[in-house]
Amino acid sequence: MRKAAKRPANSSKAKKRVVRRKAHLAIVPQPKNSYRPHLVRRQGLAFILAFVFSLQIVYNYAQTGSVLGQATDISRQRLLVATNQERLSTGAQKLQSNQLLNSAAEAKANDMLSRQYWSHTSPDGATPWAWVKSSGYLYTRAGENLAKGFHTSKGVVTAWMNSPEHRENMLDGEFSDVGFAVKKGELDGKMTTLIVALYGKPAAGTAAATTASVLAASDQPYGFVSRLGVGVQSMTPALVGSIVLMLFSTGVALIAHANRNKLPKPLRQSWYRYHGLYKAAGMTSIIIILIALYGGGQI
Repeated sequence: MRKAAKRPANSSKAKKRVVRRKAHLAIVPQPKNSYRPHLVRRQGLAFILAFVFSLQIVYNYAQTGSVLGQATDISRQRLLVATNQERLSTGAQKLQSNQLLNSAAEAKANDMLSRQYWSHTSPDGATPWAWVKSSGYLYTRAGENLAKGFHTSKGVVTAWMNSPEHRENMLDGEFSDVGFAVKKGELDGKMTTLIVALYGKPAAGTAAATTASVLAASDQPYGFVSRLGVGVQSMTPALVGSIVLMLFSTGVALIAHANRNKLPKPLRQSWYRYHGLYKAAGMTSIIIILIALYGGGQI
């Protein structure tokens, strides 16, 4: 007599149990993984870093068509909105977009790219006000801010806010008009995005601005803390996802550190006793470096 075959167990439930068990071993310190979660072992950390690196490459390629390309969301409208948010927070009136100043800023940006310089003053000594006057905008007061190499409009405005001279221009209560130019091109052998902001107080009637009080923010580097602030404002969805993953891994490493007294005795008597703390510090350092890289740019 032939014995009937047993009905096979539910394969999907079995797979789920396997997945849960592996996830538990990956993130929870326990005897089965010698209190060393797989996620923060060498292989796990290598996988995380490879994933983070690949995610940035895929995102850049999807946005720009180039592995090394850097996507930006900088536009005149976004710069105007971000600028006015800062002005309103300090009690200054909103700036109005002015087409003549837009044209002047565009001409200045084109001149910098065509003649390959990065300065308020052109190689032949022309000041920003030459482009303002050429546009037909009559002013009694004017100012210029420059920026390059940023990823977002908020990042640009944050950098300007962290520089006393640039901040003074942007928040000057006498200015009522502004024009922006956002130009992508090669400068000093590198592809970048140039931003020119021209602020103005229009002259009454048709009087020429022969006695104008003009301002130009001086070029100044900004500090590391400011760079982090710009980086936070400039994070892409890919970077945000990467940071969330690394923060999660940092939490797992800290939990492993809290269970260091349960490690096998040989490990407790070596540097590995503090492996969780070291790995948490390493992941935190990488997060800070990534944010700082996205805070790159020059004003």
